[in-house]
This record gives sequence, structure tokens and C-alpha cells, in this order.
Amino acid sequence: MKMSTSLLGSLSCMWLLMAMVATAQNTPVLDTTGQPLQRGLEYYIKPAITDNGGRFTLINRNNSCPFYVGQENVSGPEGLPVTFAPFNEEENVVRESSDFKISFSAATICIQSTTWKLGERDEETQRRLILTGNDERFGNYFRIDRQSEGIYFFHWCPTEACPICRFDCTTTSVGALVENGKRLLALDGSVLPVVFERA
Repeated sequence: MKMSTSLLGSLSCMWLLMAMVATAQNTPVLDTTGQPLQRGLEYYIKPAITDNGGRFTLINRNNSCPFYVGQENVSGPEGLPVTFAPFNEEENVVRESSDFKISFSAATICIQSTTWKLGERDEETQRRLILTGNDERFGNYFRIDRQSEGIYFFHWCPTEACPICRFDCTTTSVGALVENGKRLLALDGSVLPVVFERA
């Protein structure tokens, strides 16, 4: 009897944990008006904290292609809108802790995709910068998690796009890296809290 009570308790805990994870994955990401982010609609991404740079935009890091993902240096109306495309093609709402692609609604002189892509580790900073372009594997998939009510952060951990892969997701939050007066987005550093504003 003692063993069956223990087994029942363990199964109850597992069920509760699975229910909490499923609930978290079904929670929609909300814009600044409280509406869920929708596939294909345009949004501006901006820091949740003032004086922490401006809206997200394309950055010409070294006067060559590809362009990098970054921020305007100051808060203001500048910046480029983005669209989201959830990994699950039947899903039209962007949900917390779910994989999706992000693309700027813009064209560049590089004649390539403006979809975000995880880059290689930068030799000087040892951080992985986010640039633009297509990735044949999983480098285009990012996630959003909630930091507090209406405030979110990005990270890279495409376990939905590749459930059998073993990614090290411990230091994959997206933050800012200032380089030569330009605010670039990169992993492996501090987290940049953001909000989403409908364009």
C-alpha cells in the first residue's frame, strides 16, 4: 500500500508539472495594447526600459553584407517593423516558449532575407551575434519568454524545430552589445527586456 501511495504521488506531481509546461507554452505573447502577437502582422520591438537604446533595426556592422540585428541608439520613432512566423504552420498566434522566425519588413542592398539568424561566436567578444539571412538548419528559430507582465525577452533554443537535438540553452538570452557606437543584438550576455508595439 505504501508503494502505491508513493507511485500515485509521483504520478500526480508529473501530471501537474506537464500541465504547467503545457499552459506556459499555450500562453500568447501580448503587444503593448494587450493583444496577442499575430503571424504576418507588423510590430516594432523596443526596450521595456527607457534609456536602453531604441527600436530594433538592421545594422550595417562593417560596411558589408550581411546586415546585423540591432537597435537604434536612442528611443524615438526610428526602427524597422518585424513579422513573426511560428514554427507550427497551423499556428497564427505567437506563444511563449515556442519556436518562430522573425523577419524585418524591409529590403537591403544585400539582396537576401532579413530573417534573424544566429551567427558564429565573435572572436573578440566571445558572444554570438544575431545577423540576417537564411539558415538551412535551426539558426533562424527564436523564442520569447515573459519576464513580467507585458515585458518579454528573446532567446535561442529551437527545441521545437529540432526535438532530438541537444542544444545548450543555458546562456542563450538575447541582449545588447555596443560596438563602435552601434547597438548589436547577441547571445551570451545580459538580457534585454522588450515590448511589442503594433506598427
